[in-house]
Parts: sequence; C-alpha cells; structure tokens
Amino acid sequence: MDIGIIGSGNIGGTSARLLAAVGHRVLISNSRGPETLVDQATELGPDVSAVTAEEAARRGEVVLVAIPFGRYRDLPAAPLDGKIVIDATNYYPDRDGTVAELEDGSTTSSEMVAAHLAGARVVKAFNTIYYVRLGEGGRPSGDPERLALPIVGDDEEAKRIVAGLIDDMGFDAVDHGGLAQGAAQQPGTPVYATDLTAAQLRERLGAG
Repeated sequence: MDIGIIGSGNIGGTSARLLAAVGHRVLISNSRGPETLVDQATELGPDVSAVTAEEAARRGEVVLVAIPFGRYRDLPAAPLDGKIVIDATNYYPDRDGTVAELEDGSTTSSEMVAAHLAGARVVKAFNTIYYVRLGEGGRPSGDPERLALPIVGDDEEAKRIVAGLIDDMGFDAVDHGGLAQGAAQQPGTPVYATDLTAAQLRERLGAG
C-alpha cells in the first residue's frame, strides 16, 4: 500500500521504518518541509519518500497522523476526504491547552479530529504504545507473548485494514468499538503506555 505519514517524530518515524520493511511504500512529512526529511528517508530505505503533508495526504491510501493533538486543525482536510486516517494523537492539556469538551467528557479527541476531517474514515490507534516498544517489540502472529494495540473507529472496513497494518508490524489489534470509546485508551487509562497481550488488553478494556 501507499501509506502517508504526517509527523515524522518518534511514532511516525518508527512506523515508517516498520511499514517499509514489510513492503509498503511510505511517504513521510512534517511541518518543516520535505527538505528536512531527506536524510531520514534515505536512511529508512528506497520505499520511503520525503514529501509535503499535503502530498502525503493526497497520495496515501492510508494516512497516519502522529502530531501533537493541539495542531490537528492544521491537517489538510480536502485531500483526506474518503481516506483511512489513523489518529495517533494524544491530548495533553499542559501542551495542547485545556479543551473543555474533553475535560467534561462530552466528546473524545479522535471525534474532534474526525469532525475536522469530515470525509475521512478515522481510526484511533498507535497512541498507547511507547515508540521504542513499537520499534523493537513486534513478534510473529500466534506468539503467546505478542503485544496488542487497541483500536477504535466508526468504519468497520477501515478498522480491518488498520488491524492488518498492525499485524504487519508485529502486533495484534483489539477492536474496542466506535470513536466514542476512544477515551478508554487515552493517557492516564489502564491501557496507556502498558505492555499487554490481546487477552490482557481486552480484560483491561472490559471487552472480553
């Protein structure tokens, strides 16, 4: 697949490496411009290209968003219309500013991202795992110690595709429902930044 990545830091860069290693074509971008990513793209291999965020959004069949939550309104909505968007953002009030709707629980961060990207098929994933564990912790399918990542989304096909990418990267995906359930995998929850197998993750999420 052609996979766009907006945000080339710890999660974005690690994901780019893992996805390229299993044969996907990856387009990495950041807010500073593709010229600042040439060395990173070269290091990651011939299937990784440095592009603008707009181009990553336009060319990617799936687009991973790994930027600070407070900048989600900078995402280019038009080229993401109809695309599967993986939201790896996390809301940190000290960094992003206090958001009343998130503080009172009337919505979730991924629902806010989805509202901005009105035509996109948003799936929340990759926001709970430490990037070093993501980069080094993958295991073959069926390994009893394989770690799992929670995903939520309102589009079932989009979740299946994202689950397949997670499997490609060496992890199981645990579907926890729609975007409204995303609060269960935010910072401070029992599944955040914790190494869990699929069975352990389901237990903590109350999903099995």
